[in-house]
Amino acid sequence: MSTGLTMGTGLVHARIMLRRNLRHMQRYPSLTLMITLMPLVFLLLFVYVFGGTLGSGLGGAMPAGLSGGRAAYADYVAPAIILMAVAAAAQGTAIAVAQDMTEGIIARFRTMAVARSSVLTGHVVGATVQTLIGVVVVTAAALAVGFRPHANPAEWLAALGVVLLLTFAVTWLCVGLGLSAKSVETASNSPMFLILLPFLGSGFVPTDSLPTGMRWFAEYEPFTPVNETLRGLLTGTRIGDNLVITLAWCVGVAVLSYAWSRRLYEREPRQH
Repeated sequence: MSTGLTMGTGLVHARIMLRRNLRHMQRYPSLTLMITLMPLVFLLLFVYVFGGTLGSGLGGAMPAGLSGGRAAYADYVAPAIILMAVAAAAQGTAIAVAQDMTEGIIARFRTMAVARSSVLTGHVVGATVQTLIGVVVVTAAALAVGFRPHANPAEWLAALGVVLLLTFAVTWLCVGLGLSAKSVETASNSPMFLILLPFLGSGFVPTDSLPTGMRWFAEYEPFTPVNETLRGLLTGTRIGDNLVITLAWCVGVAVLSYAWSRRLYEREPRQH
């Protein structure tokens, strides 16, 4: 970044880069459709195929006011599906960043008086917009299949804050994964663990129903406190100290990923 660039100029450049990413979303809506479709498929699969059986086995993890069955499971699994939508959108960010790094556009930006941080910021803010679109679609679909949240306006705002905080953290992580990938194909595969983590936590079944070794991992992996916080805000289950743990995980991942991404971005761009 040139020393002559001010903070105000950097913000202007970040807005231009955001506009660039939003135009890419408009021109290539298939990526937004793809990252939204996968959570929708899992929502329909787990609610309509497995929901009747799994909902009857929730026990103490059951949302307030429900006695079991498919309706109880729709309330239980909806927060996990929302988190999957966040993870899927972050995967698209890794792909977009890897494309920029391998197709030479970054080299052109380096020859111009463009704030370097603006390129990454444009990706992150654009990904946040894309994520919110996916979350709205998934939440609407969950409501259509039986999800009945009990949240008041303040709890909905808090739930949105949790989703935004998680989005910010995993998006910066995927920016780093995209910058470190040697190809677009690698970048598309490296964030897959983010989509798997909700399955290996409390997203689809209570952790106390898992075998001992897996239960230990499920209770301490980062998506479990986020999921329990979101579920508590929306359906009235107990949150406990999960909100504090969620904040710690998200802030820690965001700060470390931002520092990692900035260091990677300072390297010479790859070209094919």
